[in-house]
This record gives sequence, structure tokens and C-alpha cells, in this order.
Amino acid sequence: MEPLLLVNNIEVIYHNVILVLKGMSLQVAEGQIVTILGNNGAGKTTTLKAISGLLSSENGKVTDGFINFRGERIDKTSPEKIVRKGIFQVMEGRRVFGDLSVEENLVVGGHTNKSTRKMKEDIEKVYHYFPRLAQRKETLAGYISGGEQQMLVIGRGLMAQPKLMLLDEPSMGLSPLLVAEIFEIIKKINKEEGMTILLVEQNARLALSIADHGYVMENGRIVLDDEASKLEQNADIQEFYLGLTEVGKKSYRDVKHYKRRKRWLT
Repeated sequence: MEPLLLVNNIEVIYHNVILVLKGMSLQVAEGQIVTILGNNGAGKTTTLKAISGLLSSENGKVTDGFINFRGERIDKTSPEKIVRKGIFQVMEGRRVFGDLSVEENLVVGGHTNKSTRKMKEDIEKVYHYFPRLAQRKETLAGYISGGEQQMLVIGRGLMAQPKLMLLDEPSMGLSPLLVAEIFEIIKKINKEEGMTILLVEQNARLALSIADHGYVMENGRIVLDDEASKLEQNADIQEFYLGLTEVGKKSYRDVKHYKRRKRWLT
């Protein structure tokens, strides 16, 4: 059975000179939560932007390989068409429309809905998952807390009714209690809505706790992938990402037993 999303051996170049992704491959099955782990600069956000079509806004492009969504190639497709096909990226940094109210932000997220009734239903669904937003719906988004803003951008993503939601560092800058709350909601959305989620996250422990499958990136490539539960038990993951053993500046290239596998090449 073909995966919902297939990223096959892509290369991404910025400004025609900077090679960031160097043969990146992954796949996401429908209904799963899949996480991409890796240090800063590994290429995680670039991967999401390649999928959502947002590379073009930063003078980046896919120069090799291909990306399929629901069996259709999308790596040459514009961002607005990709959204309409069912992919929505929630950017890092809680990018709300600060001069609009919470509810107005949600309306903007649902602009592709043609029915006023459906719009209202979707807003109520967001409030079901994020009751705090219902309490603050008339408040300007620029004046709500960081945690509430993160809830808002995820809720705004839900308003687009995506088949695949791309989440970029949802834990960034938030307290542990808020992070735990938001990740529980992400898991609930996945289970109740059947929404497929591709999650980029530096908090490896938390990401693996809700994910079905995980990929580890270094220097623009996937160096390891497995079921999330198995990655949690992997000695190298525990050392490099979970901090359960002595932590040093190491690379998977230094792990003698690791052998890079070729995956999904055509």
C-alpha cells in the first residue's frame, strides 16, 4: 500500500549554491504520527518546507528526487495548491496575526471553507481541543500567552482541514507543563480525527513518546529510522538525543556498528 507521503531521495539547494538536503528519503503512512529528530542545522525544517512548497519563499528548490502526496507528485507545485491538496505546515515561532482576535485568526485558517456553517463547526472543533482559546476568542492574538499562541497556530492549521499536518518545533520556548499539554492534544487530534502528522522536534523523548515512527537526520541525510518505541530503546539514540549516557559531540559516523541503508530508491 502506497504511503500518504513519500519523499524520495531529494536534494535541496538554496540560492543555487548551498546544498542542504543530500538525498533525503522518508515516508509517512496515513493516520500515523511520524517524527524527525536531529540537531540544529540537520535539515529538518528544510524538509518540511520542501513538502509544503515554502522553499520558494527563501530562494530554495528541490533539484533532485521527488515528493509524492497521495500518489501525486507535488515538489513542483505552488504552496497554495499544496494546501488545497491537504497539507498544512505550522511554522515554528508561533506566527499569529497579532492584530486580529483569536477567533479571527481561526477564520483566516479556514478561508478555503466555502460554507459558513462548516466554518462555525470547525471553530467549535478547535475550541473542543483547546478550551483556553474559547475563553480568549475575543482577545487580540498578540496579547495571549506563548502557550496559547502555540495552541492557536495548531488550531488555525486544523481549520484548513488538512490530511497531513506538518508541525515544526511546537515545544519551542514553552514551559514543560505547557509542552506536555500541547503534545497530549496533538496525540488526541491524531487519534480522534485520524489526522496524519509529521512532527519536527528537538525534544526527542517527548516526540518519540507520541510517534509511531521516527527518523534521525544529520547533515541533510537520514541516518537512522525505526519504530518510535524501538528508537527509544536504541543505545545510540539514548546517548545522543535522550541524554541517558555520557553526552559528547559525536556523529553516527563514529558508531562502528551503524550501516547506512538505501531506502525507497527508484
